[in-house]
Amino acid sequence: MSNLLSPANKVVLYMGNEAIARGALEAGVNVACGYPGTPSSEVVESLSKVTTERNLYVEWSTNEKVALEVAAAASFASLRSLCVMKQNGVNVASDFLLHLTASGTRGGLVLVTCEDPGALSSVNEGESRYFARMLEIPLLEPATFQEAKDMTKWAFELSEKIHNVVMLRSVTRLSHASGNVICGRLPAKNSKAHFDYSGSMMDPLRGPVVSTPVVPKHTIQQKKLAETANLFEKILCNYYEGPKKPELLVITSSACYLYSREAIGMLGLQKRVGILKLGSTWPLPPQLLKKHLKAAGKVLIVEEVLSFLEENVKTLYAGCAKEIGVKAFYGKNDGTIPSVGELNPDIVAAALGKIFRIKYKPVADDYAHAMQEIEKIIPLRQQTFCAGCPHRASYWNINAALKLDGRAGIVCGDIGCYTLGALTPANGFNTVRTSHSMGSGTGIASGFAKLDAFGLKNPILSVCGDSTFYHAAIPALINARHNNANLTMIVLDNSGTAMTGFQPHPGLCSGASGETLPAIDIAEIARGIGAEVAICDPFDLEKTTAQLTTFMEKADTVKVLILRQICALSPEKKGKKKYLMKVNEELCRGEECGCNRLCTRIFRCPALVWDKVKKKAVVDEVICAGCGVCYSICPQKAITKTEAPPQ
Repeated sequence: MSNLLSPANKVVLYMGNEAIARGALEAGVNVACGYPGTPSSEVVESLSKVTTERNLYVEWSTNEKVALEVAAAASFASLRSLCVMKQNGVNVASDFLLHLTASGTRGGLVLVTCEDPGALSSVNEGESRYFARMLEIPLLEPATFQEAKDMTKWAFELSEKIHNVVMLRSVTRLSHASGNVICGRLPAKNSKAHFDYSGSMMDPLRGPVVSTPVVPKHTIQQKKLAETANLFEKILCNYYEGPKKPELLVITSSACYLYSREAIGMLGLQKRVGILKLGSTWPLPPQLLKKHLKAAGKVLIVEEVLSFLEENVKTLYAGCAKEIGVKAFYGKNDGTIPSVGELNPDIVAAALGKIFRIKYKPVADDYAHAMQEIEKIIPLRQQTFCAGCPHRASYWNINAALKLDGRAGIVCGDIGCYTLGALTPANGFNTVRTSHSMGSGTGIASGFAKLDAFGLKNPILSVCGDSTFYHAAIPALINARHNNANLTMIVLDNSGTAMTGFQPHPGLCSGASGETLPAIDIAEIARGIGAEVAICDPFDLEKTTAQLTTFMEKADTVKVLILRQICALSPEKKGKKKYLMKVNEELCRGEECGCNRLCTRIFRCPALVWDKVKKKAVVDEVICAGCGVCYSICPQKAITKTEAPPQ
C-alpha cells in the first residue's frame, strides 16, 4: 500500500510534494492533472498510484493550459480538483487562468506551482506570485512539510468559500526535501459530478460559467478577496515568534522562514530579532502586519526570488505610516538580500550581520583556503549528454549535414535535454543558435525562414522533443506550413518526457496511472498539416545524415524529420545493451591519429575515456550503454562492437 494512504494520526516521512498530494487526498480531491516539470512532477505521480483506492482521475495533460482547463471542468461539475505545474507552466496556463478567475469556480480548485529559485533545474527562476496579485486570487506558501499537507487541504475549503482558484506555492527546497508529517483522516469516496447551467449568468453556482459581464463579476471577485484578507488575519499559518519589542522584525514566508530562524540562531540574535512568518502572502493580513510593524523600528524582508512580499508590505505601510511611525526597511531593493538566486541561512546571516554590524563569515579562513586547494585537483566535469543518449547522435548527424551542405545553416532549439546542443563541443557540438521556451524553436525558425527577401539565405532548422511537440510546437509547425516557410523541423523522439522522469505523453500508449490509451502519431500529425515527413534512427549515422541533407536541399516546403530512438535511461531500456563495445589498442593511434582523438575530444560520450598512461581511448564498460554509435565515428575502426548476449 502506498504511504500516501497511511491512516490518521500516523507520522510519515513525506517528500514535500508527497505532503501536498496527501493534503489533496485529505481534502477529498477527485481530479488531479498537470504537465511534468521539475520540481513539481511528484505531486501528480504520487496521486497516480492511488487512483483505484481513492476513486481519482489523474492525467498528464498535453500542456499546462489544457491541464487547468481539465481541472476547471471538474470544479464546474462541483468536484474538487488539483492542477500542478512548475513556474514556467503558469505562464503557459495564464491565458485561461485570467478568464477562470473572472468566471469563478464551484468545487474547490487549487493551483499548485512548484518554483525553482536559483534555477537548479530550470532555464529561469521565474515568479508566479505576481499572477496571484494581478488576477486577484489568494496565495498560500507553506514553510514546512506539515504545512504543505495542512495548507493544501485547507486551500480547497478556501476555494469553495470564495468560489475561485487558490494558488499554493512551493519551492524546490520544500518540494524535494523530506520531513515528518502527521496524517489526517481520509474522507469517504462519495462525490458525484453535476453541472448545473439553468440559472442566470450572474448565478455562480447554477448559471453558465462565463467570465462576462466583466465589471459586475470583477466587483464580486474583489469583494471575495477582501473577505479573504480578513480571514487571513486569524489563520494558524501566520504567526510571530520572538521578543515583544524587537529591534528588527523579519517578515518572511516559505522555505525562507527556516533560513531566517537558523540565521538568527547562528548569530545569537533571538532576543533582538522577531520573525513574522506568513503562510498567506496575498492578500496580506493588514491588521496583523500593522501590529508587528508598529513594534519594531527596523524591518528585514526575506523572500525568494523577486521583491514581491517587500513591495506589498511597503505599499501597506505607506497607507498607515502616520499611525505606526517611521520604519527602516531592508531587503532586496536596497541590496541587503540578493535579488537573484536561491537563499540559504548563510546569506540571511550575512544580511543580519550587515544590519547589526556583526562580522560574519560562513566558513573559517583556513577552511576556505583548504577548499580552494582541493578545487584545484578536482577534475573539471561539464554538463553533457548521458552515455548512449540519442541526442548526441542526433547533433552529430545535424553537424555532419550542415558541413556537407556548406551554407551555414541555422538551428533553433527550445527546452529539454537537447538544450545542451547550445553548449560547447564538449556537450552538444555548439549546434543550437537560439533557445527559449517550449516549442519556440520552430516558431523562431518559421520567422527566420521568411527573411530570404531580406538577404537571409541560410538553411533553417529547428529541434524539439517529442513531448514538446505535443505541448507547444504543433501551432508553430502549422504556422510554418501555412506561410510556406522553408524549414526542416527535427523531432528528437526519445519516447517519453525524459528530462522530468519519463512521464507519458500523447505519443505513447499509456496514461498517468498506467492505463492503455491511444497514441497520437507525430508523423501523421505532420503529414496532416502538409509537411513532408521522414523517420530515421539517429544511431544510423549514414542514413540520417543523408536524409537531413536531402531535406535541406529542398526549397519552398516544410520538412519534418523524426529521429526516433528511446532514451538510454528509460525504464524499458536502462541496463540493456545492444552491443558490447571495446577499443582495439593496436588500431587506436590516439593523438597521432589524423582525427586528433575525435572520440574523446569531440564526440565525448562519458563512456569513452582517454587513458593518459597508454595514450589510448578506453571504453568504460560500466557506463557504456551499448548504442554502438562510437563504432561509426572512429576513422581507424579501432572501436569494435559485438552483439550483446540476451538479457
